[in-house]
Amino acid sequence: MNDFRVAGHATVDLLADYLGGLAEQPVWQPMDPAARERLLGLPLPRQGRGLAQLVSEIGSEVLPYPMGNGHPRFFGWVNAAPAPAGVLATLAAAAMNPSSAGGDHADVHLERTVVRWIAELAGFPHPPGAGLLTSGASMATIVALGTARDRAARRLGVDVREQGLAALPPLVGYVSAETHSCVRKAAELLGLGSRQLKAVATDAAGHLDPVALRERIAADRAAGLVPFLVVASAGTVNTGAVDDLDAIADVCAEERLWLHVDGAYGAFGVLDPVVAHRYAGLDRADSLALDPHKWLGVPVDCGCVLVRDPAELRAAFSLVPSYLRDDNAGGLGWFSEYGIEQTRPFRSLKVWATIAASGREGIARDVAHCTAMARRLGELVVAEPELELMAAVESSITAFRYAPAGVAAELLERVNQALPVAVQERGRTFVTGTVLAGREAVRACLINPAVTEPDLAVLVDEVRATGAKLLASLG
Repeated sequence: MNDFRVAGHATVDLLADYLGGLAEQPVWQPMDPAARERLLGLPLPRQGRGLAQLVSEIGSEVLPYPMGNGHPRFFGWVNAAPAPAGVLATLAAAAMNPSSAGGDHADVHLERTVVRWIAELAGFPHPPGAGLLTSGASMATIVALGTARDRAARRLGVDVREQGLAALPPLVGYVSAETHSCVRKAAELLGLGSRQLKAVATDAAGHLDPVALRERIAADRAAGLVPFLVVASAGTVNTGAVDDLDAIADVCAEERLWLHVDGAYGAFGVLDPVVAHRYAGLDRADSLALDPHKWLGVPVDCGCVLVRDPAELRAAFSLVPSYLRDDNAGGLGWFSEYGIEQTRPFRSLKVWATIAASGREGIARDVAHCTAMARRLGELVVAEPELELMAAVESSITAFRYAPAGVAAELLERVNQALPVAVQERGRTFVTGTVLAGREAVRACLINPAVTEPDLAVLVDEVRATGAKLLASLG
């Protein structure tokens, strides 16, 4: 193991230098074509190489070409900088390399603890067994909607696991135009069909309208359909908008529908006292999807699904053949009885390390800093005559566009559509685009607690300067 020891120390030094130097590097740059071709064309080696050489090649061929999300001026999509504690824990978890499906070993018990911690951070009730870690919120959503489908089927007297979907009448779920695409994917994969997800009207800010929801449910029941699900957002990806969860929960309680809340990105915003009121009713959901690998900075991959009733979750997924029977599993059984994965990676150690390194107070402080910086960015945008704020800042996403006066709308659309990539290629900051109310826009997502006001100033300057160049070239 001496080679491993030497290479391990070299790896830590390499990664410490990499992480420590990110702020001085371009946020992102297109890969050198020769470097890209080298990676694409790597031949299968006939003979193995030593660990020291592998570490050296990682340093020369991989680390120089990052996505950019570790940089404090990366505002794209919802991709976090990795927490150093989580990076170290990932190495230790890989060294143990268990299957966290179940059994009596440290990773299983630690996962039960960190799932409870996540529930406590989000203010969600957590009876034992009421949740598990997943690869991400997309998988968490499949698990949650599968559980909702199973409950709806049983209420109709159908064992959908045995009889299949053919035994069910059309089940209807309700979403908004701002609902994340993973919900549609889940409905398609579960055989529900995207056509059975009914889009409910939103207000001008993108919040699902509870009154319109109630009216749509009544109309569908009258048409002979079977409503079973409502999906609400605790922070939409476009603007960070938080639905009126309390009012939606009232509708679901009256109509006996499963309420799933997509909190993948935004649910941890509840930790900021300034915006916590927006999350009232989050604790009333039947299921909640979250991504510790987003706002918490846990290294990818790590999502989480929480449910109100663990019995519903286990009823939907438990399958224990004789060759997987474990008399030491305890009353809760294996995690593989609560979701889709059988062999499961040791995700809980990096979650434990990331949360333990900061504590609740540190995490809440970081979340509050990010939301404050997002609001400040909104103020900077409003102060710039050439920029337009596209939505009120509710959590930590600021959506805006380049919109100087006197420019034709069609030209502004072309400029704003090209703007994100043009900003990215300049390398000083990174922002991504979207469409809001039918208009092209850029959106900055602030989930890196290292972001500062000077970083925001760079973003504003880059959008203005790049927008002006595009306007001149496209006009």
